[in-house]
Amino acid sequence: MGTIKIRNIRVYAYHGCLIEEGKIGSDYRVDLTVKANLSKSAITDSLSDTVDYVHLNKIVKEEMAVRSKLLEQVAQRILDRILAEIPLVNKVDVAVSKLNPPIGGNVAMVTIEMSKRRKE
Repeated sequence: MGTIKIRNIRVYAYHGCLIEEGKIGSDYRVDLTVKANLSKSAITDSLSDTVDYVHLNKIVKEEMAVRSKLLEQVAQRILDRILAEIPLVNKVDVAVSKLNPPIGGNVAMVTIEMSKRRKE
């Protein structure tokens, strides 16, 4: 088993419950951790035998582009797509952070974290 981490994927998106958030948008950060069997790719040195982090990044950017009221829904879509599209992944953790959220105060970010494991 191995771990691939992608940290600080920066995206500008339009999530939130407020109408203004859908018009103005804001900065987001996404962090991913995927668990997969990396032993074959360690031997073959072949991209086809591992989890392509370009594919992971593409999934994140595409799902972040779909407006949602709640970050939980965005995170769930990311989890579902990774497990559906990348069979080598056994488990995925995602953290979606809204930077400088409009919650009345000096708050750097609000983060939701979710995980999903492939059903055996």
